Amino acid sequence: MIDYEQEDPIPQGTLALQITALPRETNGFGDIYGGWLVSQMDLAGTASANRLAAGRVATVSIDRMAFMVPVAVGAQLSFYTQLLEVGRSSVRILVEVWSDDPLSAERRKVTEAVFVFVAIDASGRTRPILRR
Repeated sequence: MIDYEQEDPIPQGTLALQITALPRETNGFGDIYGGWLVSQMDLAGTASANRLAAGRVATVSIDRMAFMVPVAVGAQLSFYTQLLEVGRSSVRILVEVWSDDPLSAERRKVTEAVFVFVAIDASGRTRPILRR
């Protein structure tokens, strides 16, 4: 397995989504829910996979996810995507999440995961990805 973590990390890939963590996405301590963050990562990865596959895709797996730091309400989250591999009908995309803390102006890497998407047709069956 490839180690995607870096010594002096900077965002890898292309900015795919930015969102502010709102109170409705947080627990009683003011930290965002992990499940909410995963769903936002899926949206960012899906947007990139849709463009690459020129159509509908479905998430088939998420690999290697760990939260490095908590994210407080009000943090600006940036989601970066990087294409890792294109198969016959699937794509592997690295999704990284970075947080800009509004109180300290500190930028920190929150998490990363490798998402696998498969291209599907209108009836939900796997289809090949046409390379351009």
